[in-house]
Amino acid sequence: MPGEIGIMALKSAFLVFLLLTACAYMTLLERRMLGRFQVRIGPNRVGPFGLLQPLADGIKLLVKEDFVPRGADLLVYWLAPGLSMVTALLVYAVIPFGPEVRIFGREVPLYLADVNVGILLVLAISSLGVYGIVLGGWSANNKYALLGSLRSTAQLISYELALGLAVISVVLQAGSLSLVEIVKAQERVWFVVTQPVAFLLFFIAGVAETNRSPFDLPEAEHELIAGYHIEYGGFKFAMYYVAEYINVVTMSALAVTLFWGGWHGPWLPAPLWFLLKVFGFVSVFIWIRATLPRVRYDQLMALGWKVLVPLGVANVLATAVVMVLPKGM
Repeated sequence: MPGEIGIMALKSAFLVFLLLTACAYMTLLERRMLGRFQVRIGPNRVGPFGLLQPLADGIKLLVKEDFVPRGADLLVYWLAPGLSMVTALLVYAVIPFGPEVRIFGREVPLYLADVNVGILLVLAISSLGVYGIVLGGWSANNKYALLGSLRSTAQLISYELALGLAVISVVLQAGSLSLVEIVKAQERVWFVVTQPVAFLLFFIAGVAETNRSPFDLPEAEHELIAGYHIEYGGFKFAMYYVAEYINVVTMSALAVTLFWGGWHGPWLPAPLWFLLKVFGFVSVFIWIRATLPRVRYDQLMALGWKVLVPLGVANVLATAVVMVLPKGM
């Protein structure tokens, strides 16, 4: 038992380190890719090829002045960024990076826990992340921040429904709520082949859930200056910043797990396949940001409620019919 707890602690520490490092260098990747898209160079001065730029940015945020706006609710104001970051990290307790591998003569799974309702746990924890945004915008005593937090609430509620409908189709086909079992069910055919509509719904809803362009209405620099985090600076802003990038990696990891076969792939080791697929999705997130303009808020709501939700319901019904008919015959 103590050995298992030690292994879990080591895996958790390594996972947190990996995520924080990946998010730091994701900022560099995004800035360099956006530079290429916009015919400019991007950051390349700090360290060889600009590789130390994330470290410089982190030091800058740590030593910046830590201000508190007048009239803010201090307890909530301090807790909100931490809530966003903690909920972003907790999701990875059940996301599998690979199958079991033999290390020092014992089988070690490349995931923290295989929960039989894993996908429900992911949806539940990720839903709590909106509280960090809502409470941060409300507690700052700023109208722009409050508007940003209200926008985020409406947006996440609207698109979580479409995202949930996409996930239901996968669960029906896999016959399990466990993320490990869902990946194993894709050993021969990935669900992106059998559930293309569900994947499209999931990806669009995932972009909206992460507040990324063209759905970055809660921040909307041209309208709300910075939205819900306008009154945050220094380390507190860094926690919001890191949480947003972790959520992008999370949506990419879930898309790979649910639709693109998880760790399955030829020739290369299983964890490497998983990481390469996640990297591909992260690059697509950045590509979309560089390509598409921000939509209006009425267009955002219309897309969610008038297009994605009806399409998701129809896809769930179609999947249920296809799964039940062979048994009835």
